[in-house]
Amino acid sequence: MALNARLDHRNPLVFDTHELGRRPGALQRLTRSIDAPKDLGIQGVIGVPEGAPVKLDLRLESVMEGVLVTGTARAQAKGECVRCLEPLELSLEAEFQEMFSYPDADDRGRVKAEPADDAEEDEDRLFVEDGLFDLESVLRDAVVLALPMQPVCQDDCPGLCSECGARLADDPDHHHDAVDIRWAALQGLAGSLEDGEKDEISGEAPRPARANEKQEK
Repeated sequence: MALNARLDHRNPLVFDTHELGRRPGALQRLTRSIDAPKDLGIQGVIGVPEGAPVKLDLRLESVMEGVLVTGTARAQAKGECVRCLEPLELSLEAEFQEMFSYPDADDRGRVKAEPADDAEEDEDRLFVEDGLFDLESVLRDAVVLALPMQPVCQDDCPGLCSECGARLADDPDHHHDAVDIRWAALQGLAGSLEDGEKDEISGEAPRPARANEKQEK
């Protein structure tokens, strides 16, 4: 997170730590209900719909390096079954814990614009800025980890018929008579033989013979 990015205290996912006062060991508990931001979940698979209520229970603990945030997010996620493609809904409970570091300061206590060392490590760190921190990236990661990568409407969902696409759970006896292509030619031959037998029973010559008789006449 860039240190020069100004956080908006009106953002429901931005939290104020001034009450902790940088006193190691100080605790603060918060409960907040927010509207889910856009694309909260696994895109195209399952997620919390934009604007749906998300309840956050947070525990803020002041430590020497910054503020340790431990929390739980609860919401209803929606998606579709990967087997039968029916809509599904499940209760989501995502737990997380993240350290929000105090920015590096110089000898006079002024925040440094850019970290002097370990710049690559600082790219992955999250910071407290002017006493505020933004929880959105932490929430997104926690929700993705808590959601199933392949959601199903029920554990034993049989899916769809591979031939006609019918939902097998609606018709457990659904099936198609399988025909082995290796026997298809023999079945056609058997049909021709049956036609010949019928001609013999009726006293008529087989069809090719009758055609020859007409030609001789």
